[in-house]
This record gives sequence, structure tokens and C-alpha cells, in this order.
Amino acid sequence: MASATLRRRLHHGDVDGRKYERYDATDSETLSEPLLGSSSTDNSRDEYNEERTLEDIWEEERKRQQVHWTLIFSQLIAQWAQWIAKIVFGSGSLFGRFLSLPTFGQIGTGGRLLPPPLSMLQEERLRNIKRRIEIPFDGSRMEHQDALRQLWRLAYPQRELPPLKSELWKEMGWQGTDPSTDFRGGGYISLENLIFFAKTYPESFQRLLHKQDGTRAEWEYPFAVAGINISFMLAQMLDLQSGKPSTIAGIRFLGFLEEDEMAFDNLYCIAFQMMDAQWLAKRASYMEFNDVLKSTRAQLERELALDDVSSIRDLPAFNLLYK
Repeated sequence: MASATLRRRLHHGDVDGRKYERYDATDSETLSEPLLGSSSTDNSRDEYNEERTLEDIWEEERKRQQVHWTLIFSQLIAQWAQWIAKIVFGSGSLFGRFLSLPTFGQIGTGGRLLPPPLSMLQEERLRNIKRRIEIPFDGSRMEHQDALRQLWRLAYPQRELPPLKSELWKEMGWQGTDPSTDFRGGGYISLENLIFFAKTYPESFQRLLHKQDGTRAEWEYPFAVAGINISFMLAQMLDLQSGKPSTIAGIRFLGFLEEDEMAFDNLYCIAFQMMDAQWLAKRASYMEFNDVLKSTRAQLERELALDDVSSIRDLPAFNLLYK
């Protein structure tokens, strides 16, 4: 799911991206003229700039160097703490887990958080997730067709498999008779997420598919399309379109990758269950789905920022999968 693809999905209106989308200022977006420019003040402004150059240039250079070395030392300290936790205390110990937590206080240029140094394993798993996100769904590929068929068999093991274009797909929460038209910016990973959910947490998957929990709305959210939106929301929230995540949620997620290759998929399952709980709590209906998705994202971000969270299973909402 490339960044261009993500933007295209926003234009379709599946997720209200205005709150979630990030914009980095570029030269074309910055002001090119002073707000209070006036020809009568040009001479005085030149004199000020000349005076400022003589008096302040060394002080500015000193501050710049100080910030530069502070960032270097903060990264070294974080790296040493991780090394001590893994080598001396062991990654499974309580103290080791505490030391290996991401350091959220490191600030880079533009006010962005600096991710901690990653192990080779984390780097490899992050590249794999980014590769998966970039793959669009292609209804002409046999692999993608087979994945849709697999999802049906997992969802309805006692029922006959319908054609890839059939009214029966609407029962799963696709908007039309052809599921391939609903993926758009969600990409192939959103189908992989649904399959992972059905295979790994089958009871939770079936509860949500058949809307078995709570008092349901007369106009419910479509299950499959909701799943596509959740995949999209997670990719944005975890900042997976950038070189390396620089949000608190994204940096915490990098820590999960050390022990969990399927951290994104597991987090997806938690987010889906959390979204349904929000839906019931708000007594929401179809037209309020985007608001519920925003609330889900906010709750998930809060849980990812908790101090005592070092793995997926530490998230309070993880227990929703086994209720």
C-alpha cells in the first residue's frame, strides 16, 4: 500500500484521513515573502541582519553543535541500554524488558521522534511488512483469487464455495457481488489480515462476522469492508509509509517486531475487536462508522503508549480476543 495508494483511498471516503494524514512542510509550502514586507524598512532590516551576523553567529553555531551531540549521545545511551538488557539480564526478565522499551523522548529534526536502533531481525521484519503493504489486490492473479476462496472456507466451513462474483459475498460484508472491487487502497495485506484473524482467533472472528455480541444496530457495519478500513488505519497509525516510524505508536510497534514476526496481523485482530466494542458502546449505526474508527485509533494509541507494554499480549485490549 504505497503512500499514493493511501491517498487515493482517502479520496474514496473510506476513512476520514484529514485527522490521520501527516504533512511534512516542504519549500513550496513555506512562506516565500515576509508577512510585513515594506520597502521603507529595507535599509534598517539590512543593518539588523549585519549586526546579527556579527554578534550571534557563533552562539547559533554553538547551540547547533550542542543539539547535534545531544542527539548522538541519546541514541548511544538507548543502544547501550538495549545491549545490557539482552546480554546481561536476558530479554525474558522483567528488568530486561523494562530497559528494552523504546525511548520516546528522543526528538529529531522537525520535532519527529527518533526510533531506537533496530536489530537485524527487526529491520528484516519491518521491510517485509512494508513490502506486503505495497502489494495491491489484483483480481486477475490466481494467488489472490485463491486467498478469497480461502477466506470464504474459513468464514463458512459448512457452506458451498460460491463463484468469485456472487450475491452471496454480500453476506460477509462486501459491498457488491465482486469482492475485488472493494479493496481499492486497502491492498492485498487487508485480505491477508482477515485470513490471519480467521485462522488465529477463530472464535473472535466468528463472533464479529455474525455480530453475536451485544445489541446490534438495525444498520450494521459491513464486516469485510470494515476489515479493509482497519488495515488501512493501522498502516497510517504506525507510520509505515515513512522510512522508519516516528510516532509513539510506530516506535512501540518496532519493539514488538523483535519477538513477533506477525505483530501487524496480531495488532489488526485486536483493533478489529476493539472497534466492535467501541461500536457497541456508542450504539453506533452505519453512518457513524468513521467516528467509531477514529475512537478505535485513539484508544489503541493510548494503549500503545502505556509504560508497561512491551509485547502485543501486554495490551489491555488483547483480552478482548478471548472473552
